[in-house]
Amino acid sequence: MSHSSDKQLSSSEQADGRFFGEQLDDFRLEVRSILAKLLAGRSVADGAASWMGADTSFSRALAAQGLIGISWPEKYGGGGRSLLFRHVLTEELLAAGAPAAAHWVADRQVGPMLLRFGTEEQRAMFLPRIIAADIFFCIGLSEPDAGSDLASVRTRASLAEGGYRVSGTKLWTSGAHISQYMLTLCRTSDSGSHRHAGLSQFIIPLDSPGITIRPVLMHSGEHHFNEVILDDCFVPSTLRVGAEGQGWAQVTSELGIERSGPERYLSTFPLLRQIVSELEGDPGEAAIDAIGQAAAHLLTLHQMSQAVAELLHAGGDPNVAAAIVKDLGADFEQMIPEIGMRLIDAAPMPESADPYASALAKTLTYAPAISLRGGTREVLRGIVARDLGLR
Repeated sequence: MSHSSDKQLSSSEQADGRFFGEQLDDFRLEVRSILAKLLAGRSVADGAASWMGADTSFSRALAAQGLIGISWPEKYGGGGRSLLFRHVLTEELLAAGAPAAAHWVADRQVGPMLLRFGTEEQRAMFLPRIIAADIFFCIGLSEPDAGSDLASVRTRASLAEGGYRVSGTKLWTSGAHISQYMLTLCRTSDSGSHRHAGLSQFIIPLDSPGITIRPVLMHSGEHHFNEVILDDCFVPSTLRVGAEGQGWAQVTSELGIERSGPERYLSTFPLLRQIVSELEGDPGEAAIDAIGQAAAHLLTLHQMSQAVAELLHAGGDPNVAAAIVKDLGADFEQMIPEIGMRLIDAAPMPESADPYASALAKTLTYAPAISLRGGTREVLRGIVARDLGLR
């Protein structure tokens, strides 16, 4: 992918990450053109899966265009661009309903985490292969009976010769069945009075002896989630990320990235686009009002999310702002199918030839999880309340 049209940012623009000129506009059009070719012939229902849709061949095609790891250093094969370019890329992937789930976690979380906390050996080992879409990652955080309380992690990594022995179970692990590695949060020591102490993260090869991956099917029969059982699985010390006991700080930094991106307000955008298409011609006052309100919400969330990208670019702490984006974004995303059902007289039908009916069915399948993944409303509002000194 040619970057010859890029201009250099001024020092002031580099300092605060604010740049809204021709570079980003040109890049958006370039990405949009690439995606139009890569996604030609895909159905509206396929697009409604949004970033839950995984297609490894699509991820490799995207990698061939230089569109994975675009904000990572060039020394590892990355694009060397600011996070604002990645923000634009993410918006375009979601708006197009691209099946990007295979590389999503590695591009969004694992790479930035290794750049911040990993060793040079780990960066050289993993980053170029992620950028080329040769390997994919999943995240092992949630556990049975733990809900959203990551501090109650029971998967334990015990010291052994040359590394650790890991035993425990991770649940709701998206993409484990198509991934080669799992970034895994484990307990390496007792927490004592501090619930978040004693946690460490490891990169665990999923073909290691002692690992069993079991599918957790959605009620539609689709396979996205998994239960990953680790039974005395050996992990070398070279695959521990950062210092022992640093896991909680790493996870919270990852969650700031995960919660603030466009995937927190554009997951149901393909359905919104189809709703507008269905209403073209003579929409009526109710439809004009509902779509107008949705557009206003969408623009506001875009501005908020972009502001967090600027904060990340400047090296700031995004956690509270990201929690707000995620909370408001979940409300917006779950509102879209409700608008469609209110305005259009058509039942959701998964196998329907009607693009709207099939897209509605697909969106309704994913909608309940929107306010759970990345942190429940209660967790997010607790973060904001704590920042305001209310708890």
